[in-house]
Amino acid sequence: MKKVFLLFLIIFLPAQSQAQQSLIQYLSGTGADNTTTWEFYCTAGANSKTWKTIQVPSCWEQQGYGSYNYGHDKFEDRINEEGLYRFSFEGNENWKNKQIDLVFEGVMTDCEVKLNGKVIGTHQGAFYEFSFDVTNALKLGQSNLLEVRVKKHSDNESVNQAERNADYWIFGGIFRPVYLRVNPKEYIDRVAIDARANGDFKADVFLKGVKNASSVEVSIVDFKNNIQKVFEQKNIKNGDSIRVNGVFSNPKVWSPEHPHRYIALFKLLNSEKKVLHQYSQKIGFRTVEVREADGIYVNGMKTKFKGVNSHTFHPDFGRTSSEKLSLQTVNIIKDMNMNAIRFSHYPHDKHLLNVCDSLGLYVLNELGGWQAPSYDTKIGKKLLREMIKRDVNNPSIILWDNANEGGWNTAYDQDFANVDIQKREVLHPWGAFEKTVTSHYIDYDYLAFDHFAARQIFFPTEFLHGLYDGGHGAGLDDYWQKMWNHPLSAGGFLWVLADESIKRTDTGLLDSDGNHAPDGIVGPYLEKEGSFYTIKKIWSPIQLEEKYITPQFEGKLNIENRFQFTSLGECKLEYRWVNYSENGKKIIVSKGTPLISDLKPMEKGVLQVPLVEGWKNTHALELIATDPFGRNIYNWTYAVTTPKKEATVLNRFSIDEKINFSESDSEYIFITSNGVKIAIGKKDGLLKSVSRKDGIIPFTNGPVIIENTIVVAGVKHETEGLSHSIRVSFEKDRQAFKWTIEPSGLLKLDLEYEPKGKTYTAGIDFDLPESEMVKVKMMANGPYRVWKNRLKGAEFGVWEKTFNNTITGHSGFEYPEFKGYYSNLYWAEFSLSEGKTFKVYSQSDDLFLKLYNPQEAPDPAKSTVSHSAGAISFMNGIPAIGTKFKKADALGPQSLPYTFASKRVLGGKLSIKLIFDFTINKK
Repeated sequence: MKKVFLLFLIIFLPAQSQAQQSLIQYLSGTGADNTTTWEFYCTAGANSKTWKTIQVPSCWEQQGYGSYNYGHDKFEDRINEEGLYRFSFEGNENWKNKQIDLVFEGVMTDCEVKLNGKVIGTHQGAFYEFSFDVTNALKLGQSNLLEVRVKKHSDNESVNQAERNADYWIFGGIFRPVYLRVNPKEYIDRVAIDARANGDFKADVFLKGVKNASSVEVSIVDFKNNIQKVFEQKNIKNGDSIRVNGVFSNPKVWSPEHPHRYIALFKLLNSEKKVLHQYSQKIGFRTVEVREADGIYVNGMKTKFKGVNSHTFHPDFGRTSSEKLSLQTVNIIKDMNMNAIRFSHYPHDKHLLNVCDSLGLYVLNELGGWQAPSYDTKIGKKLLREMIKRDVNNPSIILWDNANEGGWNTAYDQDFANVDIQKREVLHPWGAFEKTVTSHYIDYDYLAFDHFAARQIFFPTEFLHGLYDGGHGAGLDDYWQKMWNHPLSAGGFLWVLADESIKRTDTGLLDSDGNHAPDGIVGPYLEKEGSFYTIKKIWSPIQLEEKYITPQFEGKLNIENRFQFTSLGECKLEYRWVNYSENGKKIIVSKGTPLISDLKPMEKGVLQVPLVEGWKNTHALELIATDPFGRNIYNWTYAVTTPKKEATVLNRFSIDEKINFSESDSEYIFITSNGVKIAIGKKDGLLKSVSRKDGIIPFTNGPVIIENTIVVAGVKHETEGLSHSIRVSFEKDRQAFKWTIEPSGLLKLDLEYEPKGKTYTAGIDFDLPESEMVKVKMMANGPYRVWKNRLKGAEFGVWEKTFNNTITGHSGFEYPEFKGYYSNLYWAEFSLSEGKTFKVYSQSDDLFLKLYNPQEAPDPAKSTVSHSAGAISFMNGIPAIGTKFKKADALGPQSLPYTFASKRVLGGKLSIKLIFDFTINKK
């Protein structure tokens, strides 16, 4: 006998209400982490044409069967695989006189179902729950044979257009659970509930087999099992539904910030008040309004969607999910301070909706569809009803989407309101429809709101299309400032949550189908990338001003409460004055609670941090905020120390010994008393070599001024006491630099240069072979790299980074990445092969450090970046990055080139001051 899972519906009930509940018997497992073995035959592809076994639920490709297809594949190139499933189970004798349905939560894509050799039904459409009445076909007390024939691609071309030709991986199989639902002969089949924030309650109760029932009673029960309100509707007739109305005074309302819920317990009663059947549904009281030429309101508060698109996807399981995976998904979304998710491009699992309800996320629930007109009217109407029938009661769903990007069939636009008791409004993602416009992948300039739908509520259901490390956080700061401040903007939804790289069973490798699927803010296993922290900061519901902490700091920071429903007094804020030890360990000097008034939602105020004794000598001020449930909102770090102050540690070097100086035809050579040997070129002034007793330090060939072809005019050697200097001048006096070699072995660089009038990069390059690099420890903003248009999210501290060659979203998947740009450099200690180390100190504010050029993934589209040729760079300006569909210069002011007004800035030049300490060695 094969393993069968039994699960009784668990509901919060008063003690007297325990009879006549529905029974669920799983024939499959409950999810990706809990499966059951069925017999299986695949008609084509891997492991085909022989009966074997498969785990259910699953996508059969991830079980080693069939072939892999991405949605963009030409249909004629696909193998229309079929899967034949068989499973035997015993019918319980106690189910006599019961109503029994066989329920499938999702099958890709067409299926024919047989029970004991008899066809009991067919279905088309992958992402929808459907059921068949098997009361008369089921053998009680005997073995039953369930057979399911599944076609990966539909016989209905409109279904293929809606679901199979889309821009995502295509799978086949019984990918969601299968179970028997056993009810008494008279029972409540389902309910549809409208629970408003003011307490108004109505429910349509759909009944089956009504004979002796006379009334329906509804109790509103809290999660501590306390009955809060009871409604009753009598005079049940032989119809199939009855409406219950009532008012529950002063309910705790549902919102993403405070997702209060109740249990609605329905009892079907006879004339003697005997319970014939009872049915429970978790609900939330909330009201959604789309106000014309105004905005989207929830519980009377205007809403800005801080949202993300998401597929049901996992590298190991494909589209098969689980409650655990749904919980991980919602938690990582909320950890970014998002408040919304769009189910793209189909209805997702029930447990994901339940987690959105319980933890709090707005949901756009979407009927399948892809660009060209999709489902034909007949099947579209059927699938629309299946979606709403299953999901109507989830308070997290506040709007419906009629397909994606032109895939809508307008013939059933009105059906959403006809079927949905809550009359939630409908969107056409990508288009203008009724009160809304949801244009995709807009340029920043579109946010001037001078487009041809100026009175419609604007919120792009897809924007800043990620690709590898481009998009998402890059440009978001500029976009969000416009979207936050415009009264007709309702926010938007980033594309997409996670890189969709499938771990193939035929190769064992992660495959993202070229550049089609590596679009995520996080990696395929939800690894956090740099944009995660950028979004977390920009979308923090507590906003602190950007501020430089100087000795004149009075402890005051402007603060804004951008919560919709939460007062600041419900959150926890902590300040910390901190230092960092030599090895990077954080030392808390003082901590406590800053002074702040209890700001109401959307109010602004001032946060006061106590200025403890010695605060000016600390390294940084940290501010940490957590929400009412203990979830971290953000950790802000403000540097207190300065680069020049950190470099004073080098004052400990004091050697009154003469430098051994010599020269060759091409080099000036300096040997200090501690054995540091430095060679500088006579013709170009570049650092040619560094060595010491333990060997060569392969840091050479700099400073090369980036994007500059000015010719060296002269190189001059001078002595300054016991120190030596090399002065390098250029033609037309547009740049110059000076090396100073001190007896201690320190090498100082003082450089001035004039960059191009408009440029993405400005600074100097050096060489250091990748093969020599082991790790870097640095005092800077980190630990993630930055781009010119993605500076937020990296915070000041001491970070240690081990070398890796991760290509974001493509290979490696080791985060944070090593290669790239880091802002606000104070110092960096380079650890090389064979235990050699050296350290570089900045004496310039706001300097960037480049650690090699990030390797570019294949087909970077418009996220490609031009880098300087050097390996290690010290820079005043760094490049921006684009998205999949937009070059960087279309993404707003922060994405544009730097503009250098030479006569008005720093006397016409930029400067870089560095100190190289080649004396250290930590074998």
